[in-house]
Amino acid sequence: MRSFRKTLSMAPTTNEKKMKMEEASSGNYVPDDIAFCILSKLPIKSIKRFSSVRKSWSLLLENPNFFKMFRDNLISKSHPFYDDACLILKQYLNSHGWNFYFLSGDKFENQVKLNLPPPFNNPHIGHIHILGSAVNGTLCIYDNKRNAILWNPSIDEVKVIPSSLAELPPKVMRDITLIRFGYDHVRNDYKVIRQVGIITFNNHPWDIVKHEPFLEIYSLKCDSWMKILSDTPTGFQNGNSVVYLNGVCHWSEKTDDCVNLVSYDLDNEVFFITPLPLEDVLDGSVVNLQVLNGSLAAILNHKKTTSFQISILGELGVKESWLKLFNVGPLPSIQLPIGVWKKGNIFLRKTDNELACLDLNTGVIEEIGVKVEHYYSQTVVYKKSLLPF
Repeated sequence: MRSFRKTLSMAPTTNEKKMKMEEASSGNYVPDDIAFCILSKLPIKSIKRFSSVRKSWSLLLENPNFFKMFRDNLISKSHPFYDDACLILKQYLNSHGWNFYFLSGDKFENQVKLNLPPPFNNPHIGHIHILGSAVNGTLCIYDNKRNAILWNPSIDEVKVIPSSLAELPPKVMRDITLIRFGYDHVRNDYKVIRQVGIITFNNHPWDIVKHEPFLEIYSLKCDSWMKILSDTPTGFQNGNSVVYLNGVCHWSEKTDDCVNLVSYDLDNEVFFITPLPLEDVLDGSVVNLQVLNGSLAAILNHKKTTSFQISILGELGVKESWLKLFNVGPLPSIQLPIGVWKKGNIFLRKTDNELACLDLNTGVIEEIGVKVEHYYSQTVVYKKSLLPF
């Protein structure tokens, strides 16, 4: 496991020495080692803002000593995001279908199976997906037949999301994909976003026209769908991960020549587009979005190797604010990462279908004692809530 950082000489110039002597004489000088210790605990955006204060701070994140200090602080701190949190594991086994579990304890030794609400408790149901992150103790789950619900497993509260599909004229079909779930703090409302494509058929079944897709948003308060009236980005979703963080839904979309992070601010109803500066993305590799100790992280699963790259974003809309933290691997016994836990621990599916946890601090991989067959398993950080939505 390693990170690529350029070595930077931090030797002070004559002018800098003179400036430090003047600052020291006035009582305003703070030694760089103390300043670096303080700055290394700040978010990337703040570090870049303070980089103009002093010349020795101008390229902080390219100083290997400072970078290591910053990275260690990021993955070792106890973030409030994980206070009183447990893990929800969505497990698929060929012989037993779909299972959901609460996992807790230092080694996830406490495993409580959840009873799925109908229609998802049917053992013969198709693929079940958890859409994005858990929000205020609530999950959005759906299947390939367009069944979708909001579900608080702590109190077993369920709300069926209406399809609101108006009767379509002959030779017209809708192609619907649920892609985002989050919470609007301004309106105190849960929201679900879906992409809708319209396909029209002509004289022959193979003679079809695909129209430009658009986005619709569901409001729990209104219990209805409405079209998002703006220039909404649509494209092929690269990867199956959707992340909600601090009022913003994030997902990745692939165009002909790039892959972008698309972010929708539910509170202010605005979009942000941030190019992903990750190698090999257009070569078929998959971007897995996660929350890494309170920061938005992109994990790139390399297509032809058993390695992956972890970067975090400093500022929405600014490509240059991505910071590569780790190159992990190659790990011969690992297939792919499927989730993130506190202090930067990464959940991995092994080639023997065992779920394992990689400690980024130590590089140690430990099995959890849970099977996660195939590519359908998910882990979601979950905080229990006894409040109805």
